[in-house]
Amino acid sequence: MAENIHTIFDRMHTRADKERLLGQRGIMVWFTGLSGSGKSTLAVALEQRLHAMGYLCRILDGDNIRSGINNNLGFGYEDRVENIRRIAEVGKLFVGTGIVTIAAFISPVNAIREMAAGIIGEEDFVEVYVSTPIQECERRDVKGLYAKARRGEIKHFTGIDSPFEAPASPALEIDTTDADVDRSVSRLLEVILPRIAVNENGNERI
Repeated sequence: MAENIHTIFDRMHTRADKERLLGQRGIMVWFTGLSGSGKSTLAVALEQRLHAMGYLCRILDGDNIRSGINNNLGFGYEDRVENIRRIAEVGKLFVGTGIVTIAAFISPVNAIREMAAGIIGEEDFVEVYVSTPIQECERRDVKGLYAKARRGEIKHFTGIDSPFEAPASPALEIDTTDADVDRSVSRLLEVILPRIAVNENGNERI
């Protein structure tokens, strides 16, 4: 069958072509942390700030992934691995199109995040650890998911009966317990803008 597959890659515009068109470099900003840590809040705030600055972004999170491309997956370890693998493959397509891609997933163990980085490309992968303690995450939990997990009503819940491994060397660590969202986004931009900003000649835009 392989001999019948005729690729079109040599006729497609390159990543560099797309990045010149958009005037930005594609990267993956990967938020990891416990449920309720503030990943999605930061992801949305970051997208809003970047959009206001003229950058094209795309958020990938559980709401738009679990209800669509990954709606056939559960929450056991194998399904979690497959969930992140698919997300990384989709993210690679966005990044390769020059889009600033923002992922907000628990992605609980180092091996899973390393797999994602390997698929997307280490040079394009910016890991952000939202290190809010579990006590604060539980306090914020309006849906009562942590309480249900502690009662055994939810299985494989990260931080309760499923492990979370903190990243060893993230690009940035943010504890949102007392952190102002705007200040946290400003810290994120200090890391991200030098990676994405270009001018028409391919040099830094900022």
